[in-house]
Amino acid sequence: MRSLINLTINEEQLKKTVQSVKEKNVVIPTLAQMKDPNKIPASVKEKLKKTGLWDVDPINLFRISWKNQPVKDGGLFNPLPNYVEIPSEISGVKARIIAMAGKYFPTGAHKVGASFACLVPRLVTGQFDPKYHEAVWPSTGNYCRGGAYNSALLGCKSIAILPENMSRERFEWLKTVAGEIIATPGSESNVKEIYDKTWELRRTRDNVVIFNQFGELGNHLWHYEVTGNAMHDIIKAEIGSKGKFAGVCLTSGSAGTLGSGDYLKDQYPHAKIAVGEALQCPTLLDNGFGEHRIEGIGDKHIPWVHNVKNTDMVIAIDDNDSLGLFRLFNEPAGQDYLREQGISEEVITKLSWVGISGAANILSCIKFAKYYELTENDIVMTVLTDSAEMYQSRLQEMEAERGSKYASLNAAIDHNRNVLGVRTDSMEELTYMTKKRIHNLKYYTWIEQQEYDVDDLNAQWYDYDEYWGKLHQMGPELDKLIEQFNEKVGISK
Repeated sequence: MRSLINLTINEEQLKKTVQSVKEKNVVIPTLAQMKDPNKIPASVKEKLKKTGLWDVDPINLFRISWKNQPVKDGGLFNPLPNYVEIPSEISGVKARIIAMAGKYFPTGAHKVGASFACLVPRLVTGQFDPKYHEAVWPSTGNYCRGGAYNSALLGCKSIAILPENMSRERFEWLKTVAGEIIATPGSESNVKEIYDKTWELRRTRDNVVIFNQFGELGNHLWHYEVTGNAMHDIIKAEIGSKGKFAGVCLTSGSAGTLGSGDYLKDQYPHAKIAVGEALQCPTLLDNGFGEHRIEGIGDKHIPWVHNVKNTDMVIAIDDNDSLGLFRLFNEPAGQDYLREQGISEEVITKLSWVGISGAANILSCIKFAKYYELTENDIVMTVLTDSAEMYQSRLQEMEAERGSKYASLNAAIDHNRNVLGVRTDSMEELTYMTKKRIHNLKYYTWIEQQEYDVDDLNAQWYDYDEYWGKLHQMGPELDKLIEQFNEKVGISK
């Protein structure tokens, strides 16, 4: 079994990298500091007070945290992450659905954390030369934005790859930070076209390093360590004396966020992990394929970093339902309708934290709660990868398609049809053999196309505890290397 995350040190290159980072006055945070901002030095916090959330400033590496204060400028940290509980009046279920918000990360999405955990191990070990190499970020949107942003903060060159039909906001912002932008054919479902472009770059350029979020285990580790701990903090604060944690529901995307489910299962062994996908492209559910409109997830394959054997359920979400919930939450008429249903202003002000994939995550929680007949004592966790800020152009497009403004009647229809009306169809509680069916689909992408090792594929399944257990223990090892790197740069622990 090969190294899960390669932490082999290249001493000769490491000396050059240290000098390069020193010139840019960069301090690299540890995973421990991302989990607990109380461990961040006071000198860093003083600089953060003068820095905007999205500023291209190396100090913002310390804002790769779920606990940022929800402000655009000068914010520090809260004891708990930003989150919203979806009231039963909206969800139609008794269970407590709690969604953790990614809006207040730099770039407005939590993918900035996953990309950090893919690039930094190679930087602090001397495997990546920031003066020669270009970091390639293949993505369906938010990951390449996070990768380009981290590259800019760390003084590395970047190439962002994403489908041409992703939202306009993504491309406009990328132009300000990425060294190069490559638009591939298609939209959310066209992941293979992204992979094909990375192979073309490998064959034609000597200086590219591919950071494929679907295959880089640093993605899984960051969410296991940081996202999992953040969710656990919320659960401990909310659970009370009678409460219980039922499970976590997350759309697949790169499957990195599902690493948080592994962490929560370690704390609550009875809990379940449910993975969502678009009904229009049901790869997990029935080996299906197709096109869909849930921006923020990718499909037609099983990501290498998905710990399938630890997954309990697959839930397919109709993209019409996701878009209906998204409009209900983010159109003025939708919010007025919700006020009439008795939803508090405190909740309504947080509904703009929900993007399109966040809406799909909430719907997954609703179907999960209905299937397991959860009660008001049960907590179901999910995340809001990004926010409505990334999709204002989509709202405009939907209004143009409809030919009229969104009104109270539209909101009532969306709520009753696309939220209250969702059923427990197009979902499956996984058995040993159905899990193995999904896991085996990795072969066609990762062994045949991406030239991974079939022994590693088998290790994920048959040597389960060794493979995933070893990965989950690598956080402290990576942190130690980051601390040693900072010391070489001239920053004391």
